Amino acid sequence: FEPWPRFPHHVCVHGVNLECQQSSADFRFYIENHTRNPDDLSRKQVRIYQLYSRTTGKHVQILDKKVNANGDDGALLVVETETFGSHIRIKGKESDHYICMNEKGKIVVRPDGRKQECVFVEEFLENNYTALVSAKYKGWYLGFNRKGRPKKGSRTTQRQQEVHFMKRQPRGRADPLEEFLFTTVTKRTRRARRLKPKRN
Repeated sequence: FEPWPRFPHHVCVHGVNLECQQSSADFRFYIENHTRNPDDLSRKQVRIYQLYSRTTGKHVQILDKKVNANGDDGALLVVETETFGSHIRIKGKESDHYICMNEKGKIVVRPDGRKQECVFVEEFLENNYTALVSAKYKGWYLGFNRKGRPKKGSRTTQRQQEVHFMKRQPRGRADPLEEFLFTTVTKRTRRARRLKPKRN
């Protein structure tokens, strides 16, 4: 466990005839800075799951350094959750490349996911779906059209079905860190129903 940092109550300037000035530590700034600039000491939770697209009825995948929402049941993603909040980074399990959003709102793929443009924030919706908004470009969401092609973030809103996703546990794979809410989706309505996980 990484201890919280200790902020000094007074800051002194040596060699100069100045009085020590009391400083108030902005803890919120530390949280945001620590999240935006993670290092090897940051605690991360890494999960493997599928991201089901409400519009295509298939899964998000990264193929040939491109991302789409036409993946089958074998499309697996590695999701890295930072220490604070719901900030996540998403990469393809096979491709090892991250999903990012550039300044034009275009969804791109990068080999290095440490930049802020590769960070998304989870927003949990009332319809049991999840939306992923860019941490750098506020109000711009990860989304795909009915053909499975990425949609520009500048043309998205939280209410659009194109930005609605569902985290699904891969078949035969148990996540030791989190008990998933299993769901079923009908192709007719694209509506999700919660199911209680089976107990052994």
